[in-house]
Amino acid sequence: MLNDKICKKREELNRSIEEKKDYAEIYKISVELDELIAEYYQINNK
Repeated sequence: MLNDKICKKREELNRSIEEKKDYAEIYKISVELDELIAEYYQINNK
């Protein structure tokens, strides 16, 4: 389910921030999360 993907990606992003990973990696995960959220809104706003 898309909600599950969003939750997992958010957890991944939070973990990478807490672990002070490289900015490029954090940014990549953030963009992936944004894309999932955009997809969610696109599906649910029809």
